[in-house]
Amino acid sequence: MKVNLEIQRFNPETDTAPHFKTYEVVVDPTDRVLDALMDIKRNTDGSLAFRRSCAHGVCGSDAMVINGTEALACKTLIQDVTTEEGATIRIEPARHMKVQRDLMVEQEGFFQNFRSVKPFFIPDDSKQKPEKEYAQSIEERAQFDDPTKCILCGACYSACPVLDKNPNFIGPAAIVQASRFVFDSRDSGLGARLEILDQPDGVWACENHFECTRVCPREIKVTKMINFTKRAIKQYRDERGEQVNDGGAQA
Repeated sequence: MKVNLEIQRFNPETDTAPHFKTYEVVVDPTDRVLDALMDIKRNTDGSLAFRRSCAHGVCGSDAMVINGTEALACKTLIQDVTTEEGATIRIEPARHMKVQRDLMVEQEGFFQNFRSVKPFFIPDDSKQKPEKEYAQSIEERAQFDDPTKCILCGACYSACPVLDKNPNFIGPAAIVQASRFVFDSRDSGLGARLEILDQPDGVWACENHFECTRVCPREIKVTKMINFTKRAIKQYRDERGEQVNDGGAQA
């Protein structure tokens, strides 16, 4: 079948603003959107720029907006977005990040937010270290199993409506990465992470739109983990007779 890919193009060296260019491609319904993009890149327009690596939904590098919804091009089949001959598939770069070129976006701010939540194990130095490994039950592991699936593709960050009005929000991906350690029974770093998480632009900025959960290619319950993290912070503050720093959002 033939479909048209309407792709947002932008070359900062020659363009003053983004524009759309349409390419006709011949595809099978079970082809991936990434296959169609690669066909254009190889056979029609070698200047088309986009990121891709593993092509199997593991690296997260080819997140983009396909027909208005964030998705991985390597996991999205043509038949997932259209079954009509001659249909148009609109492809745009991920939102809330500066476009570098065509479908490629600047990700430094996204990863800066990720690094800011200390996404690594922080042991309790006041306790004696185990002779071997830190023991953990199956039930304890299950508490943070969902966030470990995150591949940092940025789809949730792109889809988040809060970032439309508050670009300083650290974003759902950063909070999910923090929750992976906040709920790890071996970790004791919640207090160290409060400088970023317990802020008006931290967890409290989330308004429960659930868009992050809807677009997550790994089906992580993103909003649920954000709310669990809010609850953990409030409990931590309550135990110390302190108030959360939500900027009055809960007042």
